[in-house]
Amino acid sequence: MTDATDYKDTVFLPKTDFPMKAGLAAKEPAILERWARLGIYDRLREQRAGRERFILHDGPPYANGDIHMGHAMNKVLKDIIVRSQSLLGKDAPYVPGWDCHGLPIEWKVEEQYRAKKLNKDEVPVAQFREECRAYAQKWVDIQRPQFERLGVMGDWADPYLTMKFEAEAAIVGELLKFAESGQLYRGAKPVMWSPVEKTALAEAEVEYEDVVSTQIDVAFEITEAPNAPELVGAHAVIWTTTPWTIPVNQALSYGERIAYSRLLASDGRKYVVAFDLVETFLKRTGLTLRDELGMPEDGDGLLRRGLANTFIGSQLEGAVARHPMHHLGGFFAKPRPFLPGDFVTTDAGTGLVHMAPDHGEDDFLLCKQYGIDPVFAVDGAGMYRADWAWLGGQGSVINKKFVAADGPICSDLSDAGALIAASDDFAHSYPHSWRSKAKVIFRATPQWFIPMDRAEGPSPLVGEGGARSASAEWEREGDDSSLTPPHPSGASRLPPSPTGGEGNGATLREIALDSIARTRWVPARSENRIRSMVEGRPDWVISRQRAWGVPIALYVNRASGAYLNDPAVNQRIIGAFKNGGADAWFTADHAELLGPDYDLADWVPQQDILDVWFDSGSTHVFVIEARYGEGVRANLYLEGSDQHRGWFQSSLLESSGTRGRAPYDAVLTHGFALDGQGRKMSKSLGNVVDPLKVIQESGADILRMWVASTDYFDDVKIGKEVLGTASDAYRKLRNTFRYLLGALDGFSDDEKVAVADMPELERYVLHRLAMIDTELQQAATGYEFNKYIRLLTDFAQDDLSAFFFDIRKDSLYCDAPSDMKRRAYRTVLDLLFHALVRYAAPILCFTAEEVWQARFPSEDGSVHYLEWPELPEVTGGTAADWSAVRRLRETVTEAIEPLRREKTVRSSLEAEVTVPSLPMVADALAEVFIVAKISAGDTLTVTRTDYHKCGRCWRLLPEVTEDGRLCDRCTEVLAHA
Repeated sequence: MTDATDYKDTVFLPKTDFPMKAGLAAKEPAILERWARLGIYDRLREQRAGRERFILHDGPPYANGDIHMGHAMNKVLKDIIVRSQSLLGKDAPYVPGWDCHGLPIEWKVEEQYRAKKLNKDEVPVAQFREECRAYAQKWVDIQRPQFERLGVMGDWADPYLTMKFEAEAAIVGELLKFAESGQLYRGAKPVMWSPVEKTALAEAEVEYEDVVSTQIDVAFEITEAPNAPELVGAHAVIWTTTPWTIPVNQALSYGERIAYSRLLASDGRKYVVAFDLVETFLKRTGLTLRDELGMPEDGDGLLRRGLANTFIGSQLEGAVARHPMHHLGGFFAKPRPFLPGDFVTTDAGTGLVHMAPDHGEDDFLLCKQYGIDPVFAVDGAGMYRADWAWLGGQGSVINKKFVAADGPICSDLSDAGALIAASDDFAHSYPHSWRSKAKVIFRATPQWFIPMDRAEGPSPLVGEGGARSASAEWEREGDDSSLTPPHPSGASRLPPSPTGGEGNGATLREIALDSIARTRWVPARSENRIRSMVEGRPDWVISRQRAWGVPIALYVNRASGAYLNDPAVNQRIIGAFKNGGADAWFTADHAELLGPDYDLADWVPQQDILDVWFDSGSTHVFVIEARYGEGVRANLYLEGSDQHRGWFQSSLLESSGTRGRAPYDAVLTHGFALDGQGRKMSKSLGNVVDPLKVIQESGADILRMWVASTDYFDDVKIGKEVLGTASDAYRKLRNTFRYLLGALDGFSDDEKVAVADMPELERYVLHRLAMIDTELQQAATGYEFNKYIRLLTDFAQDDLSAFFFDIRKDSLYCDAPSDMKRRAYRTVLDLLFHALVRYAAPILCFTAEEVWQARFPSEDGSVHYLEWPELPEVTGGTAADWSAVRRLRETVTEAIEPLRREKTVRSSLEAEVTVPSLPMVADALAEVFIVAKISAGDTLTVTRTDYHKCGRCWRLLPEVTEDGRLCDRCTEVLAHA
């Protein structure tokens, strides 16, 4: 008997230096350095010049802190898409960018002032803006290498920053386009306002948190009721969770079709509340009803008394009440009219709503209809202005103690006999600033707006909020001009649009909605989300009362309130911004900018800055059009789902208003990164997963593998277990590449075999490869990379490692190098290598480079220069037959397993199998099933073979007469070695 180990040096085992252990955390930085030396991004631009272009426009993150997992997920997904489009042969540039203006940066700089007990408002604006610029630049310089470390390939040498001079000039240029076309007005209406940050906020800057507020029931005595005289002397009851709005109440609203009851209560008063809410009103206030109406005190007495004193809301027309604090005179002594409101319901409260046009959109619109203007009693810090008769100089209105049931507002109402009930226990959702985390309020202030429903230039009529009251507030804010809305001479219609020709009847809302319909939304359901938002959104408030940003560079006439609309002046403004950035406005010689045709004494330069969403909404101008040509739009915008109310929408509105269309062809929305239990990451919970730490420990490719494998259209989980799953999938792919590299050791073109000359198994595998190739292309173009990576890993594991490689390892190890079957196998392995390394490159960008360099080392080569593989055509085909073979193989393997556990056989090579039918020649089938022998029989059976084991290939074959001797094949191979 010959010892099988004697033949170990005659077996052609795979040889490779490619390590099984990845060591990504150590290797990836070196690969990054190599890419930087090669200038791989610029080289790709040169190679792909003239090709079809694919532009993914980067939504700008704020430059104000280390990157978090949301950043990592977003940037990696973008990079995967850009690399996949490049792999598909397109010119796919990627210009990263940062949002550098606005509250995120300004707030951080203010925190530094507060820490030093300094007042930011006492610092010259130019100095403060310079500190904001420096702060933003610091974080750009920190975040840039962090993003690069993720493997994100782009123009990092020349990213876009909204604070670059050319960007600021472009932003102000877009503002002036709106002004020149008449799509701009100034007025006073309630907007989201942060008393802490002292500025208006956009909806996208607000988040909702669960809070517990004070709820109060307040009585307003009815003094006139022409349609229901019996109501005079009764008290209309309102319920509110914002007690601080009572000092600015100006009216009451009722539902015309709502049934109301006049109730005689146990305190001797008559109260008016909605009939459907009587029981909850009594429960909330602790009141009971008196029996002076003569009704019997049986079980349904309450109901019958209510019915006997019920009237329809329309009878309140013309009724008047007085404010609980009417004794203060002045504003509070004015009658409070009852106004019909279609927004009044009986879902909660009393069915009557108090109207404060300063602090509610419904209130504002209804009161405006009846000539009631805001009074601007609450200042920017949430305090009642000093000259206000009730609580003047006090606040803040978001201070819980100030509005509490035992606070000054409720105390004064109680003293006036108007507070029926108050409790600090109402749980509900309330808006907060997502930066300061403080409560926001609705507050009517003078602001600049872009109208959603105005089809032409603005009317010369008084604007939103009324001229008199608005003008007074404007002067209080430091501007002595009125708030008459602009009506520039020669104002044009809206730009050409798909819905209205040259703007004929087309409003910004209509153009935006039409653009939404013409855009591809991924996933498709996200279209409904943004459509509903645009359908219902108010006019766009674009002004902010801050210092760091692009100013609203307009001149307003002191007498008329109209803004100056002179293209020559506008061009001088844009030129000044190009030379000196937005700072030029704050240090400008305004007389020089106005030119000789205008007297500066007649014009007021505006000091508000633009909503930062207008900045980012204009990025398509100074990134896409500036680099690739006027009129060019992005193929894809990609951000988190919150950007339907943020960047997606601001970009849509900006471009629709200036270009009559969206700036993008398609929009992809992804969810948010949650912890392993599906919770929002929070420092207080201690569940934050730091992407930089993950990279440091495991490497960026593991993080990239996780991103690709998630169903990122929804919220996704990340934690140790999830990353462990990604690591396992990565290892399987890496081992596949390691096997291919080893099995292809020494392979050359001379060894290749034509497809037509290959065995059926090789042709089948190429057929499977072609099928996977098609599906991968579809997944890439559909941005379905969770499907893409699953196809790739399943193919590598199931079709290759567990099937093809397993079957052909005998041929690879033991057949002669000249054997046609072995050559065909290695030819297919070569094709697989070239395909798989390309398929993997967009996702595992570092590993694919390592794999490519391991086989084709080159000073200046890179896997990322390659394009989608060209596969050989496989004619004929036996896919259905091989599918049946594979199913039978799985059944046989399962049948052998009990014998392995019982140690009857040590491996499948020792098994003989009978099957009911043979899908191919028995000898070939035995090789595929990796068994000693297979034959047809009545049932599936497995027994141990009596054959002996070849000492070289370890197969058990009939010609081997004794364990350790050689089979015919091995004898011949060694004879010709």
